[in-house]
Amino acid sequence: LRRVLTLAGAAGAPTVEEVVRLVVDDGVDTVLLATDDAAALHRWATETAPAVRSAVAATRAARGTPPATTRSARVRSARRAGIAYDTVPAGIETVEPGDTRYPSMRSNYLRSGRPGLVLLPRDTAQVAAALTWARTQPVPLAVRSGGHGISGRSTNDGGIVLDLRRLDGIEVLDAATRRVRIGAGARWGAVAEALQPHGWALTSGDYGGVGVGGLATAGGLGFLAREHGLTIDHVRAAEVVLADGSVVRADAEHHPELFWGLRGAGGNLGIVTSFEFEVDEVGDVGFAQLSFAVDDVAGYLHDFGALVEAAPRDVTPFLIVGAPRDGQVVAHVLAVVDSDVPETIVERLQPFAMLAPLVQQAVHVLPYTGVVRRTADVHAGHGEPVSRSSLVDHVTPALAEDLERLVRSGAVHFFQIRSAGGAVNDVPADATAYAHRSAGFSLVAMGAERDRVDRLWDALGHHWTGLYGSFDSDPRPERVEDAFPPATLARLLALKERYDPDDVFRQNLPVTSTLRREPRADRPLLTP
Repeated sequence: LRRVLTLAGAAGAPTVEEVVRLVVDDGVDTVLLATDDAAALHRWATETAPAVRSAVAATRAARGTPPATTRSARVRSARRAGIAYDTVPAGIETVEPGDTRYPSMRSNYLRSGRPGLVLLPRDTAQVAAALTWARTQPVPLAVRSGGHGISGRSTNDGGIVLDLRRLDGIEVLDAATRRVRIGAGARWGAVAEALQPHGWALTSGDYGGVGVGGLATAGGLGFLAREHGLTIDHVRAAEVVLADGSVVRADAEHHPELFWGLRGAGGNLGIVTSFEFEVDEVGDVGFAQLSFAVDDVAGYLHDFGALVEAAPRDVTPFLIVGAPRDGQVVAHVLAVVDSDVPETIVERLQPFAMLAPLVQQAVHVLPYTGVVRRTADVHAGHGEPVSRSSLVDHVTPALAEDLERLVRSGAVHFFQIRSAGGAVNDVPADATAYAHRSAGFSLVAMGAERDRVDRLWDALGHHWTGLYGSFDSDPRPERVEDAFPPATLARLLALKERYDPDDVFRQNLPVTSTLRREPRADRPLLTP
């Protein structure tokens, strides 16, 4: 026997507290909202219903009442083996394979996933409880902030995803020092909007749907990088849930070695639930979108790299090259100039505009929110591309020639060069776990055939000086050694032994994978 409560429209609907009382005290187990108001339905599905579920579980837990079985037989039949679903700690919101919300939560932006359970904690205490419980389950564990991750490591097949989207607060702590606290589940478009009224910005991902947590523990090479450095260079403290479920503050005075490792290799060491950043004063900026018809691709790539290295720091250009069409290569330059003065913007961009025949252009002066826009992505695993990434100090003529052959091979449908250098290079190599401070550029290539893309990319390995792991989907342990030089890797292994001896956090460039293979001849493994 089921007791169903039907709410006739949004107007006059009971409050969350009233619905909770009807469920807990009067035995209602199904609540329906009868309305054709799309906005009301969206609020009910995304805000009210989750709040009711959490409040019901918390109320029952406080009364000592075991959580009721709220999943239908259909949902329960879709459960995956190895997960004790009915033992999830009370109050933690969950999404299972048979739930209506599951299709929008199982995957990330580019990678499809089929996790057995998605956990949606709402605060640090719930993250700790969720992690402690997840460790008792014999299935893979993935941690997700925004779900944009190109590598695909924030989802899995048959395991648990600990999703931090509810931890999305943005708070000014000290206006005088521009200190802000940002939850790991916030997205960079929302961060840009929150900072813009203060005349501030924080170098971040170039896409508003990227999550704060993944970027701020890996690096953060965005459109303000040459002027203001990496995102991790602005982290002043972090609240971290460790593998044993304890919560610590990591900064220059508290757990300083952990604080070092979180900035560049945080996925190996814990779950950061919030960051304290020192943000920058940034007003309106120039944003350019320039498209070129390119015949001499090698010459164009080399000249682009040389221009970037010679350019003032207040310009950060990215270059995107698509697959040739009828032999013609089109290159797109996206650039931010950290200035609102039209003459300065034109002066910075003019050398790039002269690189090849310009077929389309658009240049605007706008707030940083116009560059990194808020998005409402539904992550559905679009495309499933093979992605490879490397760092280089310079775009040499030899590298440029090899890259032209790569672009014209037909194996790559997307190739990008992101500019680093400038403020990124000012930081000492041993100051953070992101050690490749000499690199001037990050290169990314995407294709559809793993064997073909890997073969072509690996053949260029003599050019590489390192790896920015967030853009690379290659699971081979060699990539860990590319991302972390020997001295950095040794420090990270020592941190793993101290903070995560059971290797709970092994889904994202796991440094422990280097212990399970023979070291490369050119990169002897240093153990702590």
